Amino acid sequence: MTIGVGGSDANTELSKLVNMATKAQAISLSEFEQRKQNACDTMRTAGLDAIYLNAGTNLYYFTGTRWGASERMVGALLTASGNLHYIAPHFEISTLRGYLQVQGEVHGWHEHESPYALFSQLLEQLGLGNDAVIGLDESCPFFISNGLVQASPQTQFTDAKPVTAGCRMRKSTAELALMQCAKDMTMEVHKAAAKILRPGITTDEVTEFIDAAHRQVGAPKGSYFCIVLFGEDTAYPHGVSNPKTLDLNDMVLIDTGCQVHGYNSDITRTYVFGTPTDRDREVWEHEKCAQAAGFEAAKIGAPCGRIDTVAREYLESQGYGPAYTTPGLPHRTGHGIGLDIHEWPYLVSSDTTPLDIGMCFSNEPMICIPGEFGIRLEDHFYMTSEGPKWFTEPSHSIDDPFGYHV
Repeated sequence: MTIGVGGSDANTELSKLVNMATKAQAISLSEFEQRKQNACDTMRTAGLDAIYLNAGTNLYYFTGTRWGASERMVGALLTASGNLHYIAPHFEISTLRGYLQVQGEVHGWHEHESPYALFSQLLEQLGLGNDAVIGLDESCPFFISNGLVQASPQTQFTDAKPVTAGCRMRKSTAELALMQCAKDMTMEVHKAAAKILRPGITTDEVTEFIDAAHRQVGAPKGSYFCIVLFGEDTAYPHGVSNPKTLDLNDMVLIDTGCQVHGYNSDITRTYVFGTPTDRDREVWEHEKCAQAAGFEAAKIGAPCGRIDTVAREYLESQGYGPAYTTPGLPHRTGHGIGLDIHEWPYLVSSDTTPLDIGMCFSNEPMICIPGEFGIRLEDHFYMTSEGPKWFTEPSHSIDDPFGYHV
């Protein structure tokens, strides 16, 4: 039997877990203020007069204000000169003020009024007339962006991504600490989940355990997401409609994560419940080597896409692919991570963004073999002046995936 897999039960493993987030420090107001200033500096460089931040992670990142996106326009206009103006339904203003971190004037619209007309009026009040260039949050839904364009036809609207992504992709020391905490928590949950496996267990049972385990280690909302797959189902990266129950000698793939003060973990482990075959071992080692090749290719100044190219070249040398065809790696090698579980930049061959200090990525060059199984080993790293550094160490071996006997 694979070391660390099976042999226990949910109650026993939950009882061993402790809160690991007690010392996690939320992002300070001073850091939010600095982010606002960085955005202003970046706007001036990019030739933008202001940006609109829609409710969601961009609004939170730059202002500290937590508010979920909905069918009603809630967001903030940040000018290159540093003026911050919130826009919200009038009946939500008192509630919104309770969530504000970086302060700014709040402008309200009643239900029968147009928030887009209000936005247009605000631009005029701020002296941002017909020649102004306004960047729109790239996560802004069409109904809002279209409404803004229709209400201000003379205004030049463009993509705010040079500011939003440009600032967010390089994580601060405080952000790295929160991500490290979240990833350490999920790693302990992975270890616990492996131990409760038994023949006949369902994916729902494992998913429910993982959610409870994430709460036990300090994630108040439990799992941010969870994918559990057994046997042939593991060949399909994001699951199947009718997942099978666990049989002896099945491949097991578990991909899950949680949040600590909004920052995400996202770790995948793949191993065998029972005894690996020679075929299992061969493919598992190819996956581990592809992940290592990608990590070694991460050099300051190199394009992000280089990591994807190197991992894919290794897999092709072992007979997979070519390119995105299966058997092989059908998706990008990795993604940025932070407040969003998938964010810029991306480890895909077409991404030419130069690797820089503070960038954080998943490294998961999954091997998919339809009709047999799939193997995804996913760990995350961040860039330092000396090169990449793992948040969590990669899986040790197919016989001892969690390194108990290292």
